[in-house]
Amino acid sequence: MGVNASRLVRVAVTSAALVAGVAGAVAASAQVDAGSARRAAPAPAARPAASAPLLRRLAIPVAGVSLKDLRDTFDDGRPGHRHEAIDIPAPLGTRVLAVDDGTLVKLFRSVPGGLTIYQFDPEARYSYYYAHLDGYAEGVREGMRLRRGDVIGYVGTTGNAAPDAPHLHFAVLKLPPGKEWWKGTPINPLPLYRKSLAH
Repeated sequence: MGVNASRLVRVAVTSAALVAGVAGAVAASAQVDAGSARRAAPAPAARPAASAPLLRRLAIPVAGVSLKDLRDTFDDGRPGHRHEAIDIPAPLGTRVLAVDDGTLVKLFRSVPGGLTIYQFDPEARYSYYYAHLDGYAEGVREGMRLRRGDVIGYVGTTGNAAPDAPHLHFAVLKLPPGKEWWKGTPINPLPLYRKSLAH
């Protein structure tokens, strides 16, 4: 091989080495930058917790009953299910009062609940359920407008209530999109009463 050819080979080898070195440096730099970016990238924002139900200030649904008389029976067991309501004992025939303004949407007799009333709040977001009634108040009818404190019925023992234990079974449900009066997500009303009536 001649001198000139030998020089050309050395130049080519040197150039290749330089190119490889630059490529390696670029790759290493890219890896560092990627690692830095991964370290610097903010963590995904935590998903917010579900908001607590926003309920209106409710009246106690049995005349003469105060906050101190209420007991939490929401999580008590019942045959095959959770209670998901509060029981408010009172003498037979005690007046049952509408807890909120709204509309009386259903008068219904069922095997477990006996004589019952379903009321929607003014925005039809929540349903109020009154059960084991001894009777309805005079003039009560489906579709009528109710005002907070209106007499709608009387404490009884209809349905599966014990004959010697008259009480009102009272439940609050968040209505589904279809607004079916017999459906909804149960909400324990007692914490709401404690928060709104304790002051």
